[in-house]
Amino acid sequence: MRVVQFWAAGLAFLAAATAACGAGPARPNILFIFIDDMGYADPGCFGGGAETPNMDRLAAEGLRFTQFYVNAPICSPSRVAVTTGQYPGRWQITSYLDTRRLNRRRGVADWLRPTAPSVARILAGAGYYTAHVGKWHMGGQRDVDDAPPISAYGFAASLTNFEGPGERVLPLFEPRPDGKPLEHGPTQMSARLPGGPIHWVKRHEVTAFYVDRALQEIKTAVARGRPFYINLWPDDVHSPVQAPPGLRGKGSPRDHYKGVLKELDRQLGRVFDFIRSEPELRRNTIILVASDNGPETGLGSAGELRGGKGMLYEGGIRSPLIVWSGRIPVSAAGGRNDRTVMAGMDLPPSLLALAGVPVPEEVRFDGLDMSRALIGQGMPDRKQPVMWVRPPDRPGPNHDWPDLAIRQGNWKLLVFRNGTGAELYNIPDDPAEAKNLAAAQPDVVRRLADQVMRWDRSISPGSAE
Repeated sequence: MRVVQFWAAGLAFLAAATAACGAGPARPNILFIFIDDMGYADPGCFGGGAETPNMDRLAAEGLRFTQFYVNAPICSPSRVAVTTGQYPGRWQITSYLDTRRLNRRRGVADWLRPTAPSVARILAGAGYYTAHVGKWHMGGQRDVDDAPPISAYGFAASLTNFEGPGERVLPLFEPRPDGKPLEHGPTQMSARLPGGPIHWVKRHEVTAFYVDRALQEIKTAVARGRPFYINLWPDDVHSPVQAPPGLRGKGSPRDHYKGVLKELDRQLGRVFDFIRSEPELRRNTIILVASDNGPETGLGSAGELRGGKGMLYEGGIRSPLIVWSGRIPVSAAGGRNDRTVMAGMDLPPSLLALAGVPVPEEVRFDGLDMSRALIGQGMPDRKQPVMWVRPPDRPGPNHDWPDLAIRQGNWKLLVFRNGTGAELYNIPDDPAEAKNLAAAQPDVVRRLADQVMRWDRSISPGSAE
């Protein structure tokens, strides 16, 4: 009942704030594309072998950021960070959200509490039209049937997949190569949850469905004369991957993955082209493209980076970030920022700054305002470290994956919670994390280990409130 009351009060506040504030014409539109499980080195513009001409063109007209990190190597906490501007552990979300039983066993919440900050809610209060299209995975998955609606976080409209509540798209899978049906438990569980409507769509056509809806939401915002903040969060290229016919190569999982990525890029190109074709949208829209975490083993590629999904090594947490905007100086377009260390939790304060919307007094972001870097007005150094905790259900094959990590300046330290097993790397010199310098730099290890261990103890449910 308390969640329902909070939701209703929040909607009333948003309606009043929107009516009072209106929307200035100079406020930028924001389209945030968060790709599911794409590897750092998968886009062509980041050195990948996959065909991504539309992302590559976006990068050639905008900026690439090679030192951008998500705040977790797995989906739900990564999404919490870019929504709240805070470390996801503050909200008891340190791994993907599953069934109630599995969430309880791992010490993970069933959903993100609506009392958390939300960049969409703040922007909606300043007159923005807001919509979420695509994967949610911050509540309403599996058997969790009483999660708050997506509107409770400030979105006027939403369409999600089997990892969220309300109107959703569920995939129709083709049989396995051996002819047996592909049973996908989360989809079947979502089909039994209340709410809807539900759209059943062939797996390889799901992204096209999302792009259609995103275009519709953009047009709605334009028709209402309001700036927009829209999440377009496809559930490609997450497994199970089923590429469109004609894009499956020899049928291997990696070939299917490349085909899915190529089709994803083609569909995203429709949104990019629409925004370019409308002079006002082209002039005043910011597009961000990133991945929520590293690639699954055997599918995507992190290139020279070590590790992948679930790990705190670079391949699990470094994400390819592309930013496109009419606000980027012509002299900076097509450039690459190899210097500025940014994190997913930096996006909310940065986007609010670009929108000219003040941070509410009651909100305390962990992230930093990196807005100048996002639009190519400098390459600032980061003023504070970024820290990570390993998902509790990803200990490694021999319980040998480090529990904690910290990046400060050029240094990155990985360590177990008891302070043992230190691995220290100079990331600019050694992005592959191949040369452990811990023995040669004991003072650096001691300083960073103390810092990240104290941080770990401070990140607990309710510490953000």
